Amino acid sequence: MSWEENVRKVVPYVAGEQPKDPTVIKLNTNENPYPPAPGVAEVIRRFDYDSLRKYPDQDVSALVSALAGHHGLDREQVFVGVGSDDVLAMSFLTFFNSGKPILFPDITYSFYDVWADLYRIPYEDQPLDENFCVREEDYFKENGGIILANPNAPTGVASERSVYEKIIRENPDSVVIIDEAYVDFGGESCVPLIEKYDNLLVVQTFSKSRSMAGMRIGYAMGNRKLIRYLNDIKFSFNSYTMNTVTIAAGVASVEDEAYFAETTARVVATRERTKRELAKLGFVFPDSKTNFIFAAHKTVPAQELFDVLRENKIYVRHWNKPRIENYLRISIGTDEEMDKVLTFLEEYLTNRKCIK
Repeated sequence: MSWEENVRKVVPYVAGEQPKDPTVIKLNTNENPYPPAPGVAEVIRRFDYDSLRKYPDQDVSALVSALAGHHGLDREQVFVGVGSDDVLAMSFLTFFNSGKPILFPDITYSFYDVWADLYRIPYEDQPLDENFCVREEDYFKENGGIILANPNAPTGVASERSVYEKIIRENPDSVVIIDEAYVDFGGESCVPLIEKYDNLLVVQTFSKSRSMAGMRIGYAMGNRKLIRYLNDIKFSFNSYTMNTVTIAAGVASVEDEAYFAETTARVVATRERTKRELAKLGFVFPDSKTNFIFAAHKTVPAQELFDVLRENKIYVRHWNKPRIENYLRISIGTDEEMDKVLTFLEEYLTNRKCIK
């Protein structure tokens, strides 16, 4: 018998490519094109490096308090982790243990089935409708838990809060996780439902709207019992999950509400302009409420466009999967970056048409 027979084997999540070439227009991982709040830079510049010889605050008290105040919650209703991936993985481990299949859409964040496989959690995909929308009735059945991204990835589609409230209400014996990584770009948050439903966990991140993907801050919000259970698992796994610099920088970000509002508004304005220009070029896409657009061209295959864009140092995302193989996910960059992308696409599509 080989030792390999006892290895836990999974097919890992594949993240977007991280190019080393600084001249690449990188629109493949939904990063924010603008820097973090100025207070974040100030924290890093003035940070007392001698404090790094000590362990960080395991309760992440300052950041938890800042987030609780920002969302109008108590400290006991907030859990902080190293990016929302860490928070979600910890939530799978904590709440999805009934042996019944958990439910999530067939087209969604592709880490969900990876975690399910990693933790040996059975799951069932629920097909989105022809417009990439959640069909609420698909979640009105026995299950071991539910996770839904709103707005969804990679489609960018957002549903009204009422859709998710129905699902939460119909599943009082299951924890329902709403993954709101992109909610700040136009979605309707389920945070106001936390006081109403004790089975709701809402997860958000600093990686998108707060421009801090490199610092890894994610957090969950829910009733006190849910958060207590999450902390029990966290402290059984690794008590010191967030470093001291990140905690201080996270607080500075939360405190600068004006900058947060300004940069998210800039991304939304660029997204809406890019939608209009892509439509003129023959692209179709669901109405995005995120910092990306999920677009298909009416006549040119997505794989062809993905390849030619990459050859010309423009990175976008493409999945060769059923139902979405003809779509590209294009992150929203600066206006200058999007102008370069649109100009390239216009020239390529025009020349291709002339050649044919």
